[in-house]
Amino acid sequence: MKRFPIRMIALFAASLLLLPPEATARQASFGGRADRPAHRPAVPGPNGLVTAGHPLASIAGLRTLMAGGNAADAAVATLATLNIVRPQMSGMAGNGFVTLYDRVSDRVYSLGATGAAPLAIDPASRTADELNKGIHAGVVPGLFGGWIALLDRFGTMSLAQVLAPAIDYAENGHPIEASVVAAIESHRELFESFPSSRRMFLPRGRVPEPGETFRMPDLANTLRKVVEAEQAALAAGRTRSEALQAAFDRFYRGDIAEEMAQFYAENGGDFTTEDFARYEPIWAEPIHTTYRGYDIYTSPPTSRGGLEVTMQLNLVEGFDLRALGAGSAETIHLLSEAIKVAKADVYTYAADPALVDVPLDALLSKEYAAVRRSLIDPSRVMAYPGAGNPVQVDEFQSAAALESDARARGEAAGATAAPLRRGHLAEQAQAGSTTSFSIADRFGNVVAATPTHGGAFGTGVVVGNTGLTFNNGSRIGSTSPYPDHVNYVRGGQIPILNNSPIIVLREGRFHAALGTPGGETIGQTQFQVLVNLLDFGMPIQEAIATPRFTLSGEPNFYRPGAEIRFRLEDRLPEDVKATLEGLGYTVELAPGYAFGSIQGITYDAATGALMAGADPRRVAYAVGW
Repeated sequence: MKRFPIRMIALFAASLLLLPPEATARQASFGGRADRPAHRPAVPGPNGLVTAGHPLASIAGLRTLMAGGNAADAAVATLATLNIVRPQMSGMAGNGFVTLYDRVSDRVYSLGATGAAPLAIDPASRTADELNKGIHAGVVPGLFGGWIALLDRFGTMSLAQVLAPAIDYAENGHPIEASVVAAIESHRELFESFPSSRRMFLPRGRVPEPGETFRMPDLANTLRKVVEAEQAALAAGRTRSEALQAAFDRFYRGDIAEEMAQFYAENGGDFTTEDFARYEPIWAEPIHTTYRGYDIYTSPPTSRGGLEVTMQLNLVEGFDLRALGAGSAETIHLLSEAIKVAKADVYTYAADPALVDVPLDALLSKEYAAVRRSLIDPSRVMAYPGAGNPVQVDEFQSAAALESDARARGEAAGATAAPLRRGHLAEQAQAGSTTSFSIADRFGNVVAATPTHGGAFGTGVVVGNTGLTFNNGSRIGSTSPYPDHVNYVRGGQIPILNNSPIIVLREGRFHAALGTPGGETIGQTQFQVLVNLLDFGMPIQEAIATPRFTLSGEPNFYRPGAEIRFRLEDRLPEDVKATLEGLGYTVELAPGYAFGSIQGITYDAATGALMAGADPRRVAYAVGW
């Protein structure tokens, strides 16, 4: 591929960042409505689309599609580039989930690229702060194994081809974006405590300035090592699949794994070569439900977000949301109550299915949804409930009795559990620690992926000379603070994530793909955008930009009766807030574009066009060709 057109595309994408909202609103000829403002246009892509959390990552994926690659190839190129341009949110030593629609088999697949806690971990001897950041935090790197699994099963290109853009940006640099600089500043004290972290993130002995050229030479070297393993295998006459396995083995069982284990041994950490050698990415059946004639597919546990989204949809399917109207207080109330009911079950039952029997079929049944729906009163807000019992559904049980019984079960479950010692770091919001993207190719394949570092920069510790930072999956949130809970920190157990990229089919045909960062709000954001798309028929960019709300629980969503904080983006009319307060809400207004950063692609059955949208809440961008 010639470099000149690619540079022009990159310059065009970067230039969009400089446009004020009113300028981009004037361009909203695709996917928007003339009677309401739009920050950006939806983007058409007759030959392919990429919508990702940074323009350079979107362009890396697009370059791959234009060079003949498919959605799986472009996904790995995008993932690798996000490691460079969004190092606080994602990386090859992070974790994540992928949902993929394969046109040839006409099936949806789910890939879990998530690692377990080290076998030697002793949570009883660690504070919440220590399990959140630093040398005692973290889980086995999962994403790189996911890159290999995705390329091997569905890709067509070599690892060398798809990693080329990331290696270029890591070696030669890119203008660092302001949010990355802010994240580095907030972690400066931690970075200064490890020479390896200081070398990568404070390369001139200080926090970089926005727009300054930022390089990651150690990470570039690690990327080159896995490419070298692949290329050496190919030169020796091995198959493409065997060559990809050679790259996998060098990372998890070769000199890279040995360097990671040595670093942790020298610094008092728990990871050993055995932890890395045990890791395998997980292909699993996606969670599936139907919603008003659509088929919804998303990530199974160890994702809790996939279960949350599908259960929420099952709950509100019993209400006529279209009649209540988009953005109405009545609709917001029903969605909010569904989120609480679903979270009560998800935080009780979702766990590592290799170690815990998760009653997925029962939780996803329409019968169970009907019983749990009886907790929702359209005329008042409820307290945060306890979990139900999905394996013993009694459709004749009254709502009051069900709520009382659920609360009793939840309180009994935590009555004797002493919470893990909490520290201030565990209570801090981990904003900007996950990203997401969706890709459609000209062959009919679609990928949605949500990679994460857990909290910003994960553990915050750069592992020796590898340039890698691990996901801090041992933190409270991915784990429970209660020792008798199924998600308490345990060696060899994979913690839960909210990441849950979604693919929607309609009558067997691709209809939508979407995913978002947002930690606790991932399932909430995806739920609201799906309702915008499927109930209210909004075009993709409007569905993304429409005001949203979030719920958070104090001390957490593990405990029935948790205090619920309700926050609403302030772009809705004042009477919506007043009506919600009349239903019993304490409404806290947030800035107009505050929650999540969802990227999505939709198919327009009327025109046959694929359109992509990107969230104006961060610097995400959609590109097509």
